[in-house]
Formats: sequence, C-alpha cells, structure tokens
Amino acid sequence: MRVWGWRANPRLVFGAFVALLLLVCTLFAPLLAPHDPMDQDLLNQLRPPVVMTGNDPAFALGTDELGRDLFSRLIYGAQPAVLVMVVGATLSGIVGVGLGLLAGYFGGWIDTGVSRVVEIFMSFPPMLIAIVLAAVIGPGLDTVIIAVVVIGWTRVCRVIRGEVLAMRELDFVTSARAAGVSHLRIIFHELVPNLAPLLAVLFGLEMGRAVVTEAVLAFIGFSSSDIATWGAMIAGGRSYLYQAWWITALPVAVIALSVLGLNALGDGLRQATDPLLRR
Repeated sequence: MRVWGWRANPRLVFGAFVALLLLVCTLFAPLLAPHDPMDQDLLNQLRPPVVMTGNDPAFALGTDELGRDLFSRLIYGAQPAVLVMVVGATLSGIVGVGLGLLAGYFGGWIDTGVSRVVEIFMSFPPMLIAIVLAAVIGPGLDTVIIAVVVIGWTRVCRVIRGEVLAMRELDFVTSARAAGVSHLRIIFHELVPNLAPLLAVLFGLEMGRAVVTEAVLAFIGFSSSDIATWGAMIAGGRSYLYQAWWITALPVAVIALSVLGLNALGDGLRQATDPLLRR
C-alpha cells in the first residue's frame, strides 16, 4: 500500500506548513512580536535588518520610515490577512457553489439567469469592483471582506456550474433520479462529495486571491488604518525603495509565500482526496 508522506505529496506538506504558520502568527501575535507594531521610534528610522551594516539588534528585520519594528508588523499583518482570506473565501465559496449547483443541475431559466449575472460581474475588472465598493462603503476590514465575496463568487460559480453540467448526465445521477431520489438528496449526497477535490483547489485559490485583494485595498488606504497590514507596509515603503528596500521587499515576499502556500494547499488536498490522482 502506498504511503502518503511528504515525498508523495510535497505540495500538501508545503501548503499545510504555510497555513499553520499564518494561523500561529494570527493567534499568538502578542507572544511572538517583540514590539508593539504601532509604536513609533523616530530615532531608529530606516534601520536595516541584522544581516546588514548599521543595524540595531533590537530590530531583527529593521524598521520602517517611522521607526516601527518590521518583524512585529509582519506578524500582526497576518491577522487581517487571515481574517479576510478565511471569511471572504468561505462566503464567496458558499455563494458560488450554491448558485453553481442550482444552475448546473436544474438548467433552464435558473441557469440562464445565474449565467447572465455572472457575465455581468465578470465583465468588469475585479479590482475595479473592489475599489468602487470600498469607496462607497468606506474603509475597514468588513469592506474588504465584502469586496472579496463580490469579486470571488463568480469564479467559483462558473467552474462549479460547468462541472455539474457534465456530472448530471453520468450514470450515478441518472440512476438516482430513476430510483426516485429527491433533487436535494442527489445534490448533497451524489454531486457535492464528487466535487470535493475541485472545491479544495478552488478554496485554496480563493484564499490566495483574498490575501492579494486585502493587500491591494490596504495599499490604497481602504483597509483599517489602526492595525498593521502588509499592503500598508508596502505603501509606506515605496517612497524609500532605493534607500530602504527591505520595507517593501519583506511584505511582498510574505504575500508571495502566502499565496504560493495556499495554492499548493488546495492542489495538495485535491491530490490527496481525488481517487484518480491518488491511483
């Protein structure tokens, strides 16, 4: 029997490690961060990381333009990112999967109506929709979550609809209908379990997109201003890119690592749950 260790599924191991790291930083930020992320120390502005000359050992990854500890701000920045990615991706997944199941299974006017709505939303650039929503509702994490849901459910809905359209013609669905099984039972007991590997991939992708969306909205000032965010760190360091590149490079690297890890997690879960891929 094949053993599914890290050698067989390295994507799952890497993704789980990144997700666990984000979760630990979110839950234990006060214990891990050596400084308050909002404390300003103007005497220690633009301190480089400890591997560079002119550093201060008290600031392992250096400081920003206001003398705030970058290591602490990176740790605390995981809190809004994780909140947005979990809540936003979950809500967009619920809406997208629900409408995609209805449109793909029942077809007819339901499919036509859902498809037209999806096409209308997808005709606009996603970030433009997010920026307009943030400008109308106002800055804050709740605004970012709403923006993630509004721009994310269409992608999920479109993929699920196409998969259900093909799946509803298969023998196991036809047999269930012939046996008199109710539509609700067919959807939840026949279709949804077979969609689980695909849902794992979609959830990982949507969480990664949610992290990027939160960073972009924080960069342009539409996230909460009283907490540390990775996007705000990038915005603050862009004016000092040549003399203090680490202010921008560190949050960009953390965002890239988070997105890669979450995508790998979804792909690894699909590999672990899909019988065809496991075989």
